[in-house]
Amino acid sequence: MKKILEFLRENPVQYLATVGRDKKAKCRPFMFAGEMEGRLWFCTNNQKEVYKDMQENPYVEISVSSPSYAWIRLNGKAVFENNMAVKEMCIANPIVKSQYQTAENPIFQVFYLENPHGLIADFSGKPPYEF
Repeated sequence: MKKILEFLRENPVQYLATVGRDKKAKCRPFMFAGEMEGRLWFCTNNQKEVYKDMQENPYVEISVSSPSYAWIRLNGKAVFENNMAVKEMCIANPIVKSQYQTAENPIFQVFYLENPHGLIADFSGKPPYEF
C-alpha cells in the first residue's frame, strides 16, 4: 500500500474512467483524497454525471503517469459510504473545501475502492509492480 500511496500523492491529478449510463467510456480528471482505514478514498458530489455513472456501474479504473514516465493503473469497485471522518479528511484539502465548504454538505460524497488492484510500471524493462 505504501508504494501506491506514494505514487498517488506525488501525482495528484489522476484520471478516473467509468462506463457511462450511455454504455460509453468516460474519463475525467480526479484527485486522490487519501488513505484511511486501509482504504483508498476519493470524493465527488451526487449532482455530477460521474456519481450517477458509478451508481449504475461502480467498477472504475484510475490512471496517471509521472514526469519520469512511470504510471499507475488502479481499478476496483467504487463503494460510497457516509463516513464523516473521511469527509473531514477530504475537506481539509483547500480545493475540496472551496467546492463543498463543510463535510456536512448533503451533495458531498466519499467513496473507496473495494478490492483495488493494478500495477505501477515504467519503460525500464523491469517487471511492473503488481498489487
